[in-house]
Amino acid sequence: MSDLQCAATLIIARHGAAEYESDRWSDAGGSLTSTGREQSRRLGESLAASGVAAVWTSTRSRAVQTAEIAASGLGRAVTTREGLREFDCGDFAGSPMSQDPFATTYARWLSGELDVRIPGAENGHEVVERMRASCAEIADLHRGETVLVVSHGGIVRLALPVLARLGTVVPAPLANTASVELRIDADDWVVTRWG
Repeated sequence: MSDLQCAATLIIARHGAAEYESDRWSDAGGSLTSTGREQSRRLGESLAASGVAAVWTSTRSRAVQTAEIAASGLGRAVTTREGLREFDCGDFAGSPMSQDPFATTYARWLSGELDVRIPGAENGHEVVERMRASCAEIADLHRGETVLVVSHGGIVRLALPVLARLGTVVPAPLANTASVELRIDADDWVVTRWG
């Protein structure tokens, strides 16, 4: 069997609970709360018997912190990838967090309207494509292995159903440090567990 036929298993987790430096929307990373740090520690513990070969993460600080804490318990180094980050704020940067200017666009993305764009930022196709490229790279480097990938709830909930061709199924939002198991081989992307 060729190496490409060997599946890579990606355990894609949402970052831990975070707090933010401002009450305004920003692409800044946020920092884990004490609860988020504890969630991250438990994430690493829960994967101790899984034979995790590597830990990859979004570049946003809340994800990096989650990955570093989980990885320390697994004895693994952490590698960052920009493509795993959450979708950007675009023109909504600086608007109050008390309002959710992304809700309408995100709902349209989840219903399949990926051509819709956040003003000044990406459309749904672009968000899905960068997640696809990052996951494909990770899978190619880890055929036959299990890896932990720390990302963000919005991009995971949008991209993985599209990439794994789940049809019209819109999975539930992920709680902090909840994960999705994704198997990738040369033929298919299959979600084997959600949350």
